[in-house]
Amino acid sequence: MKKPTQLGLIMTSVALTLGSGAINAKELEITITNATKGIYFTPLIVAAHGSDLQMFRAGDAATPELEAMAEGGDISGLSSLIGNAGGEVVENPAAGILNPGIATTFTINTGSHKYLSLSAMLLPTNDGFVGLDSWKIPSKSGTYQTTLLSYDAGTEANDELASSMPNPPFITFGSGGSGVETTVSNDKVHIHPGNLGDSDATGGISDLDSSSHRWLNPVATMTVVVK
Repeated sequence: MKKPTQLGLIMTSVALTLGSGAINAKELEITITNATKGIYFTPLIVAAHGSDLQMFRAGDAATPELEAMAEGGDISGLSSLIGNAGGEVVENPAAGILNPGIATTFTINTGSHKYLSLSAMLLPTNDGFVGLDSWKIPSKSGTYQTTLLSYDAGTEANDELASSMPNPPFITFGSGGSGVETTVSNDKVHIHPGNLGDSDATGGISDLDSSSHRWLNPVATMTVVVK
């Protein structure tokens, strides 16, 4: 029997290493559905990452990057932060705003990462966002489903005034509201209490319509196909 050469042993070792990496890598097909009546999602950011990295964490103060996303829908800071730390990032898979009742489907190659996170600002809110914090990616192929909650970044008072939040043309705001809150009551990331709104389009406490801009958790569903 012919003995393997040293080069052969090296090539075999490389092949095994590459094969092991390919086995660990997972391609996920993800579908996010906006499950609200009248709340819109700004461009989503989705990331696969390790246990030493978080997009956000309930009970912790928001990072400047999370604040920019939650108050204005700007995901560039989070994308740079996670990408520079070695995470796999998908930006804006819906190619813009995700309307109520609409779904977006996309793929992400997670590499060797074991956790999945995502976020997007909720419109209209002051600093609310839909979020998923370090969801453990299943190790077996199959289809998995979960629901997504809304969070408050804790960076801005929920006054519900049109002057305090983005004003896209597809949202009709009221005017003349006196403000629901004037100060931040919890400056850490926490479960969002939801918009209060009112039925007075030219006054009251809020510039939001209580018949369409209120919501209850969960605000979205997620279906993940592990291939």
